[in-house]
Amino acid sequence: METLFLIVIAAIAAIGLLIAGVTALGELFMQAGDYALLTVGVVHRRTPEYEVITPYRPQDEPVPAYRNYFLGQALRDVRQLALLAPGEARSGATERCRESYRMNAGGPEPGFFGLVRGLSMVLGHVLGALLAAPLLAAVLLVHTALVLLVGGAALLVAGLLRAADQVPVWLRGLWRGVMCPHCFERVRHPAYGCPREDCRRRHGDVRPGRYGLLWHRCQCGQLLPTLRMLMVRSRRLQPFCTYTGCGKPLSREAGHARELALPLIGGRAAGKTQLMAAMTAALEGAATGGGRAFRPADEESAGRFAVAREVLAIGGRPVATRPELPRAMSFVLGRGPWRRLLHVFDTAGERFTRREETDALRYAARARAFVFVLDPLAVGGDWPAEVAALASPVHPERVFAPSVLAMRGMGAPLEHSRLAVAISKTDVLDAHGLLPDRRDEDAWARDWLCGELRLGNLVAAMDTHFREVRFFFTSAVLDGPGAAGGAPPPATGDAPPLQVHASIVPLTRWCLGE
Repeated sequence: METLFLIVIAAIAAIGLLIAGVTALGELFMQAGDYALLTVGVVHRRTPEYEVITPYRPQDEPVPAYRNYFLGQALRDVRQLALLAPGEARSGATERCRESYRMNAGGPEPGFFGLVRGLSMVLGHVLGALLAAPLLAAVLLVHTALVLLVGGAALLVAGLLRAADQVPVWLRGLWRGVMCPHCFERVRHPAYGCPREDCRRRHGDVRPGRYGLLWHRCQCGQLLPTLRMLMVRSRRLQPFCTYTGCGKPLSREAGHARELALPLIGGRAAGKTQLMAAMTAALEGAATGGGRAFRPADEESAGRFAVAREVLAIGGRPVATRPELPRAMSFVLGRGPWRRLLHVFDTAGERFTRREETDALRYAARARAFVFVLDPLAVGGDWPAEVAALASPVHPERVFAPSVLAMRGMGAPLEHSRLAVAISKTDVLDAHGLLPDRRDEDAWARDWLCGELRLGNLVAAMDTHFREVRFFFTSAVLDGPGAAGGAPPPATGDAPPLQVHASIVPLTRWCLGE
């Protein structure tokens, strides 16, 4: 009898252990399933995060962009899993224990075998939860290691892509940034506007990094390329200046072409604006005749060039340059990797004679060639009345000295720069027989300025401050067909280029080093 009792007890214990083992195995799978569902909920179903990526905020509105998953959100997801998983496992196991006990031993008359079955299942759930804890911890550690490994690899790839994208920038001489034609500051990394018409958010830094390796995703879902090499001409983003208080658009060629700055310096009514129009028209003619490209770099430059071209064509006098801070007229010269982005600056003459106004010369730090427009009529002398009426009211020496001081203050390396001295209004002097026929040599121009106009001190100062100085007699008028008197031609692209006076071409070539 006693032996039979022991056999029954052993059988009941074996059945209970079997039930507990099966329940523990089931609990183990249930814990794994709960962890998988939790992972899907945290990683996949949660809304991606975005952050403000630039200190520049047009109209005080933040600009969101989605972060790369493995360079930010992945670690936050791991941390979220580490915080939620223990509580989910404990609550899941507790709920299943209660349900198993209620269904087997929690009734009004559970019976002996129901009680054994219920207790065995509770024990199995507890054992399964205890076994699942280290296994799920190991899974979480592996998850963390993979996230760190992939994130590190993504950072390495981002660094390599940034370095590769900077190589052409250095080759183009833009390692200190592109120049804003509005505020004249150097912009290392322009802001780019989202190309979607209903978005237009600005993104301050779209380089490869934590917001994307090859593509940067705007909050609206639009993909923006992160590499300049991916920004082919038809898909280039609109860049914007990031300097505080500016935020104006740059040319789409900014960062894709070598930049040249060509400032025109001279007193009020010295002829800078008309000379600039003639030089740009000469560039258009040379590019057309040589089979090279020439086009305005932006809409504003195109409009100003069209107006200057028409004024030059009808022989009119351009409107005086306004005294506020000038905006460069920008042009694209050439094609492919040899193209250049040329910024031509025409600053109001008033700024060169007032020390507090010379802040306009900030662009001088970027220039390596300068054009000083010298009006010989402003020097004084025995000029006919109709000729003297066209003279600038400012003596050239009153313009040159403060301009040099301001340019040096802006950091312009004048000792490594070249200066072209454009002696303007020679067509007027020619018309009255006030210049000899032979005036195409630099040495003759120096002698004429030092002897006839007594500007020896000014010529000596130019030679002292600049590496190379060359003098040109210029006539900013048309020559041959299309000269003054005819109807103004249409805007560039709809008519042949204007044929400017022959004196403009050598000046333009020398200034551009071509």
